[in-house]
Amino acid sequence: MYKFPQGHYVMAATQPLRLMLAILVLAAGFAGFLAPAQAATPAEQYITDNVQKGLTILNNKQLSKDQRRTQFQVFLLGLTDIKTIADYTLGQYRRSASPDDLAAFDDAFKDYALAVYQTYFNKFSGQTLQVTGSYPLAADESVVKTVMIDPAKSHEAKPLEVDFRVVGRNGRLAVIDFSVEGVWLREMQRSEFTSYLGQNNGDVPTLISSLKKKAQQIR
Repeated sequence: MYKFPQGHYVMAATQPLRLMLAILVLAAGFAGFLAPAQAATPAEQYITDNVQKGLTILNNKQLSKDQRRTQFQVFLLGLTDIKTIADYTLGQYRRSASPDDLAAFDDAFKDYALAVYQTYFNKFSGQTLQVTGSYPLAADESVVKTVMIDPAKSHEAKPLEVDFRVVGRNGRLAVIDFSVEGVWLREMQRSEFTSYLGQNNGDVPTLISSLKKKAQQIR
């Protein structure tokens, strides 16, 4: 209450203002309650569920080295579409290769790719994955953005950015490429393979032999 010089009393002007603010706060809270949380896309959920399974295998210290490698290979074969990746990495040389050479390349590439992928994922041992979003590339293809959180590092440390290219075909989702800090592995392999074949007259068997040696060295 405020007393004017004449002695009259009036209500303080703050009461209507407080009432208005209270109404606005309640309205905002009610609207927030009604607004649904943004649901994860199928590709985001696929990465969240499956990549964490792979990290769990790598973090399982009760497994022997051979057991961990075997289980992780099974995980990778379920996560990725190795055949699609192999087709892409040969580039234009796939069209001129014989069916026997293509079959032999697919086998050699699978063995090589599994060794390479495990090496990459080993870097994430002890970490957890957090999906940060996604964006579409086509009707059946998208990139899922994630970061790897390392509990051993301080909160100020920048997490490692790892993105996954996910494709959906025949009712199944699969990873066909992934990048670490912006470097896409499938693109890098295609560049390396086509450059090698260009220097070796497009000889796919020579590339197959090279991949087998590299896979052994990696392991």
